[in-house]
Amino acid sequence: MKAATTAKAAKAGTTAKGATTATKAKAGTKSRAAATTAKGATTAKTAAPRKAPKAESHLAMVRRARRINRELAEIYPYAHPELDFRNPFELLVATVLSAQTTDLRVNQTTPALFAAYPTPEDMAAAVPEEMEEIIRPTGFFRAKTKSLMGLSAALRDEFGGEVPGRLEDLVKLPGVGRKTANVVLGNAFGVPGITVDTHFGRLVRRWKWTDEEDPVKVEAVVAGIFPKSEWTMLSHRVVFHGRRICHARKPACGACPIAPLCPSYGEGETDPEKARKLLKYEMGGYPGQRLSPPADYPGKPAPALGAG
Repeated sequence: MKAATTAKAAKAGTTAKGATTATKAKAGTKSRAAATTAKGATTAKTAAPRKAPKAESHLAMVRRARRINRELAEIYPYAHPELDFRNPFELLVATVLSAQTTDLRVNQTTPALFAAYPTPEDMAAAVPEEMEEIIRPTGFFRAKTKSLMGLSAALRDEFGGEVPGRLEDLVKLPGVGRKTANVVLGNAFGVPGITVDTHFGRLVRRWKWTDEEDPVKVEAVVAGIFPKSEWTMLSHRVVFHGRRICHARKPACGACPIAPLCPSYGEGETDPEKARKLLKYEMGGYPGQRLSPPADYPGKPAPALGAG
């Protein structure tokens, strides 16, 4: 009887020992599995792609846009229309001539043009071939002659020889669109307007103010971002920046004072030394576009036609 009890106890001990070993083995397997799972999770987390940056809200864009305008006001306190003119008629004519050419070439051409035809009455009565020869350097001289003679005749016959100060009247004149009208209104009459030329459109799209391509739609969007009192000077500042730093083909990103505010930074040259070599006009130490620039312009006047 004692021997049987001993054997039974021994068997129970063996069974308990086996159970303990099995439990430990099972626990070890779970632990290794958990470790493997954790390692896999860590690897997966590391390999997961980064989330796209959070989209900018409209309010944030407006604040950034207005800050860009303030920065540009400090960079170009002397921003101005880069066409030489002495009265609204000269500005209107010069702006029409500026299509598909540079302001510099227009400024080099208009002294002879205004000497020959100082008033709308004179220009309306011009001999087309003679005017064409004068404005030939600006390109498209036949079409431009037709527009200039047509708008001059309209000013003579419908507005008493005076340039009207209303958008709806200006855009009725031959060769005059919203861009030209806004230039004249803003700079000859002090009526706020946004001038959407190629530079303006390019920059506002780079700055993500809008993705619109149509100038009228661009004008409407930008008008909603800024108070009316800023429209004319904003136009000058943006165009100045586009001509001097934020060029179409190779913007000088590395020399741009507003680079931290630009979502398109890196589209151009980012090396500071190389970027500085891309700067134009007074920013690069070269003459500007006006033969008669404002007194506060820090650059050099442009040379007259044929002067180099």
